[in-house]
Amino acid sequence: MSQLPNQSFQPGDIVKMPYKSGIYAGELVETSGPRSLVKVLAVLKHPEQGDLHHPQDPDVPMFHERRALSYTEKAWTLSRDLQPYQSKLPDYTSSLEAALEAEWNKLDRLRRWAEQGLEQLSRLREDYAPRK
Repeated sequence: MSQLPNQSFQPGDIVKMPYKSGIYAGELVETSGPRSLVKVLAVLKHPEQGDLHHPQDPDVPMFHERRALSYTEKAWTLSRDLQPYQSKLPDYTSSLEAALEAEWNKLDRLRRWAEQGLEQLSRLREDYAPRK
């Protein structure tokens, strides 16, 4: 995400901000140099789980758990990554539930894809094996 040209935000503006691997809507509290402090009011995308440097690899030394930022928690982010939030601001709890459900569904779809792929490869392995 990048700020639109000539876009400037003022304290009190509702903005969309990325933070780690999540995306939030919140109130701009202050700007200090290249960073801005945002108070979280809604979760738009739940943070991803696992090692971000090795995506979709379950066999890493530390599989990270990432919790969403809490309601009214303040977080610093790069000002250039802020975008205006122009939709109706959802309730924090329902936005958290929706973001968690979306992340769950994304991983469940990936799991089902992997299971079907393994099933196909299993059949192909039998096909490819030389007959004795």
